[in-house]
Amino acid sequence: MMSQQEIYLNHAGTSWPKPKIVVDTVRDAMTRSPSQWDEHFSQARHAIAEFFGILNPELLLLTPGCTSSIAVAIGDVDLGGRHRVLTSAWEHHAMHRPLLKLADAGVTVEYVPPSEESSLDLNHLEDQLSKGDVGLVAITASANVTGDLLPFEAVIELAHRHDAQVLLDAAQVVGWLDLDFAALGADLIAFGGHKGLQGPWGIGGLYVSDHARLNCSGASCELPQADRPLRPGYCDVGSVDQVALAGLHAAVGWLNRIDRSVHMDLAREQIGHMEVVLKDAGARCYGIERPSRRMPSLAFSVDDRPSAELAASLRTLGILVGSGLQCSPLAHQTLGTASDGLVRISVGMGQASHEIQAAIEAIRGQVTT
Repeated sequence: MMSQQEIYLNHAGTSWPKPKIVVDTVRDAMTRSPSQWDEHFSQARHAIAEFFGILNPELLLLTPGCTSSIAVAIGDVDLGGRHRVLTSAWEHHAMHRPLLKLADAGVTVEYVPPSEESSLDLNHLEDQLSKGDVGLVAITASANVTGDLLPFEAVIELAHRHDAQVLLDAAQVVGWLDLDFAALGADLIAFGGHKGLQGPWGIGGLYVSDHARLNCSGASCELPQADRPLRPGYCDVGSVDQVALAGLHAAVGWLNRIDRSVHMDLAREQIGHMEVVLKDAGARCYGIERPSRRMPSLAFSVDDRPSAELAASLRTLGILVGSGLQCSPLAHQTLGTASDGLVRISVGMGQASHEIQAAIEAIRGQVTT
């Protein structure tokens, strides 16, 4: 357990502390009678589906997390005879690794670069889509290193205009952004429960829209409607963790009772203030998008200070941040920071202002040392 003096600033990794109702619900679920499991599973899945605007809960596959969700999506997606997949230069390795396996199987995987103004060059994307041989666009909603939001709404529209499917990794944005999955229109959306959703580890989901094209066969698949293609069944990723699911159910209920836009505005303001201070102190900050198009994260480096060393020094002062490659070596290759990585600060919902100020003083002291 953290002491009173420690300040947690790694919410892009996992949120902490969890809301009390989540902690209490997880504890209670540990002793729940097996006779109640089916009922609570159904209630939780319906509540989570409703939170994301999913009208049919059968389209929500519950998984152990976002990594599992992405693996199922990429493993089952039907490219419709097309041989190219487009992705971004910012992907978490949970997306990048299964895409590389597609490449090993003969699919051409290509990267849409950023532009000077945006984290993804939409003109380049449209040019590639217009060739007519792209079966899937698989991108993250937000770069987990820098916090930059990708223009995923525009990506979905462009891809569908050219009959390509879209897989969206929403791990960094769920909970923070008010997303209606059905209205958003992506074919497949993967998410985890332990970051902005405020849930525990071990639970996530994959939204499989009713227009997604999948190539799934065998006993683990189900046919919800006679005129629809086979879809992943719950056996694809093993038994759902009932305890973690109970926690996520409680978490989305808690999120429904707060004004998330207020929390986002404050968190972005806090990160913006920290960025100004760090730049003034001589740190190099990374990111392309304007503050309104970024998550409340900040990646930075200091000359001649490896990120792991700097993060370790901050830990001795009670400031807990992320460091290294943030599970996204591809993004660091794009940034040119693959050798030492970066320090990443990410604030949480309702982060106290006095914690931000204390962290600023500690970090500024390390940057100017």
